[in-house]
Amino acid sequence: MAKIRGTVIVDTGRCKGCNLCVVACPSDILALGKEVNTKGYNYAQIICPDGCIGCANCGYVCPDGCITVYKKKMES
Repeated sequence: MAKIRGTVIVDTGRCKGCNLCVVACPSDILALGKEVNTKGYNYAQIICPDGCIGCANCGYVCPDGCITVYKKKMES
């Protein structure tokens, strides 16, 4: 059976640091960073890129639509 790997791309300029994506992630790969964007918000970042399962929960709960999730089938 093929395994699914995912990756999350956050539009850091639009992210307002609401933390909803961090809470929604079952793999705990997202966290709010210490850096701020041009609007002064701490934005979401991937802290463990290899742990993403591609579920897209983070993208579904993002109120500003600034998260894109890509999925890729990994052959074993």
